[in-house]
Formats: sequence, structure tokens, C-alpha cells
Amino acid sequence: MGIELTAVHWVYVVFILLIIGFMVFKRDTTLVCILGIFIIGLMATASFTTAISSVFNGLIYAITQLLGTILVISIIVALSHVMTKTGINDAMIAPFTKLIKNPTLAFWITGPLMMVVSFFFWPSPAIALLGVVLLPAATRVGLPAMGAAIAMNLFGHGIALSGDYIIQGAPKLTADAAGIPVSEVMKASVPLVIVMGVVTTVTAFFLLKRDMRLGRLAVNSTDFQKTNKKAINKKILSYKAQVIFAILIPVFLILDVAGMIVLHLQGGDATALIGGTITFLLMIISLCAHKNEGLEKITSYLIEGLQFGFKVFGPVIPIAAFFYIGDDGFKAVFGQNLPHSMGIVNDLGNALAHTMPVNSEVASGTLTIVGAITGLDGSGFSGISLAGSVAHLFAGALGHGIATLTAMGQIAAIWVGGGTIIPWALIPAAAICNVNAFELARRNLIPVILGLVVTTIVAMFLV
Repeated sequence: MGIELTAVHWVYVVFILLIIGFMVFKRDTTLVCILGIFIIGLMATASFTTAISSVFNGLIYAITQLLGTILVISIIVALSHVMTKTGINDAMIAPFTKLIKNPTLAFWITGPLMMVVSFFFWPSPAIALLGVVLLPAATRVGLPAMGAAIAMNLFGHGIALSGDYIIQGAPKLTADAAGIPVSEVMKASVPLVIVMGVVTTVTAFFLLKRDMRLGRLAVNSTDFQKTNKKAINKKILSYKAQVIFAILIPVFLILDVAGMIVLHLQGGDATALIGGTITFLLMIISLCAHKNEGLEKITSYLIEGLQFGFKVFGPVIPIAAFFYIGDDGFKAVFGQNLPHSMGIVNDLGNALAHTMPVNSEVASGTLTIVGAITGLDGSGFSGISLAGSVAHLFAGALGHGIATLTAMGQIAAIWVGGGTIIPWALIPAAAICNVNAFELARRNLIPVILGLVVTTIVAMFLV
């Protein structure tokens, strides 16, 4: 027999359904999450003041869990700003532009390069770093700006962000909600990310070439004018210094990756290594570029990065707080456990296993749908904890497959909401490439849906 469910369990389920409903109607979920924490706290502790306090404590707990990820992304964005301002990004990408000789090479060089840089810098800063250099090179050889936008978008906001193997922001959120180590989610996501990436990019390229052949899409003179105008950049470092830093930055980051492998660093330790390295690079470049003003500029760049970090993760904190209380966060926030409980989500999974048949097909399909729904707000991160929580629920019923289910939910959430088919999430790529965000979303729609279908089928066999 499973654990007997209490009113607290059912209220938790009701609020999960409310959160999904709000996401479907593209409404913000912060109010629902905070009310959920308050009501669950009131029922669990029977104290109004403790329930009120639990709202704040829940947010504190979520911030504590996420702070390392928020900080490292903020520092990375700060470094990307100083690289753009000093022209280091131009020097870093210049050798690759010489390889771009036709539209096909332009697509398959721009995309993978965007993916690699996005692993280290995250996609939005990476687009700013690469777009001003690669876009003019791509359009000169006949790849329309829309084609370059598709390549950068699918490889960056799709493949790189859904795996997030270096910074580990996405897998940390889902792993925490699922109650498993980050390394398990990343390992399980590798085959799924590969399948999703291959299906979407090959399909998108095929459709792009078809439209170019039929004359529906072509390079025009305004592409050259706009991209050349965007490429103008104040150079406050000598060319020699730009080249030196363009070599040193990837070398140090590759050494970090080697260190992670050799020293078996994962999760917070890996994030700390990347964050510390980038902090030193930021300081050295700022001092070299701005000379006497360097001390003040370091702080200025850090502030810009932190503003970006908290803007991105601001909506994530309340919903993460709600889903954390479904597992280990319950005791930390409310100061006690439910009687005979293994955690709200564990209890629900146990009950599900005893009341209805759950198989790998149903579980995989549900995680894809839940992940896609959480991405409808255009963030990809704000509801990603829900995917981990639901994966925990179904894995409890199945008795296995939690890592694969968690990875499937993460991939669906990031591909939909992280910036490939939700127009308002496509603004960075659309702005850099001077294309319409809604048109870019429309062109990504078929490849991404096809990719999700194929990847879900693969997940069914891996669960």
C-alpha cells in the first residue's frame, strides 16, 4: 500500500494544475506560486504567522539554491559586454569567417560555432558576440539573414541551452526539482539532445534551401547595409591585444573543461570554476582596455551582468520555491515533515503507482507536453522546475527512468520557451539579424515540433 494522501498533497496538486493553466493562457504564475506556498504552510503548520513567514523563507531557500547559477550567468554576460566593447569578439571569430564560402557552409559553420560559444557564454550573450561578425560574412556568400538567424537560434537557444553542459543552469533546476544529482540529468540528456538537434537542424536546413531555390527567401541589399552598420564597433584595445585575449579566453575555458573532467567536478563545483575564471578574465581585460578607469569599469560591467541575471531568473525564483517545497525544501521552509511522508512529490508518485497503470510511453509523452507548456511564457526557465517535479512523480510510479524523464521535460521546456518558437523569446536573435521575430518563430515551428515528436519516441525506449 502507498502512503495515505492528506489535504496538503491534494492542495499541492491543485496548485500544480493552476500553474499549468496560467502558463497555457500565457499569464504570470508568481501570484499562484506564492499563494500555494502560503496555503500549504497554513495547512501544514496551522499557524498564520508561520505561513506568512514561509513565503519569505521559501523565496530565500530558492534563491540560495539558485544563487550560484544566477551569479555565474551574470559574470558571463559581463564578460561578453567587455568583449563586444573592446572588439575581442571580432578577433575571436575572424578566422572562421574565412571558411564561409557558400550558403551551405555559412549555415553549418554559423550554427555549430554558435552552439560551442553558447555552451560557455549562454545563447543571448553569444548571439551578440557572434552576430556582428558572422552575419555579414554569411549574407555576403548568399545566406539570407533569416537563414543565419535560424542557424544561430536552433544551435544556440535550442541545442546548447537545452543541454547546458558547461554552466549547468538548466539541469540544476530540473535535477533539484526531481531530487537527483545534476550529473544524472546531463548524462541522460546526451542522446536526447543529439536526436533533437539533428532532426531540427537538418529539417530547418532542408526547408531553408527549398525556399531559397523557389525564390521565397533571398539576400537583399538592406541585409548588407544593416549588418555592416551593426558591425561598427569602438576599438579601445590594440589589434595585438585583441588577438591575445581572443586566444587566451577560449584556452582558459577549455582548461576549465579539462579540469572538470580530470578532477570530476560537477554541479556547483564546476560552476564555481567557470565563474572564478571568467571573473579574473573580466578584471584583466577591463584594466587593460580602460587603463585608469579600469577599476570603475569592472564594477560597471558586473552591475550590467547582474541586472541581466536577475532579470532572467526573477520569474524563476517564486515557481522554483513552490516546487522545492514538494521535496527537500518542505522541512527547510516549514520546519517539519508531513507524518510518514517521503516528500509531497514522492507520496504522489507512490499513490499514482497504486491507482493507475503508468508506462514509459505515457510518462515520456506527458513530460514532453508538460515541458512544452512550461515554455509557453517564453522563458524556458520559469517553469522548468515543474518538469523535474512531474518526472519525479511519474518515475515514482514507474520505479525507474527519472533521469531520462527529467531530461525530456527539460529539453521540451527549453526548445519551446528558451527561444526557438515563442516570438517574444526570439527577440535577441531577430534583433541581431534584423529579421521579424514572428517570421523566425514560424520557420522554426515545423522543425521543432518534428524534433520533439522524434525525441519523445526515443525517450520511450530509454526510460
